[in-house]
Amino acid sequence: MKKRSILPFLLFGVGAMLILFALFFSTKPKAEIQAPQTLISEEENFPEIQRVTTEDALIAFQGGSAVFIDVRDTDSYNNSHIPGAQSFPLAQLEEQLRILDTDTWIITYCT
Repeated sequence: MKKRSILPFLLFGVGAMLILFALFFSTKPKAEIQAPQTLISEEENFPEIQRVTTEDALIAFQGGSAVFIDVRDTDSYNNSHIPGAQSFPLAQLEEQLRILDTDTWIITYCT
């Protein structure tokens, strides 16, 4: 008497189980996905701070009526910065601003 291989029955059983799992999970109700909340812009948080476009800032800087102040830490400034910008780390900003001309437009940035 020849012994039959169990492999075909095993493969059939595993396949049937996979199909049952797929059917079960495809019919299961999906959790509702919440819509992302609208982020409040910086303008809404600090309306008293004047915003400037990149184009206006560049024109004022090139014309000498504005100065760029990088308020990031010294390492970040040394890594990359706007050419001509001065480094006044945020912790030293108030003290450093005293050395600037009060008639100059001061444009700070941190990214």
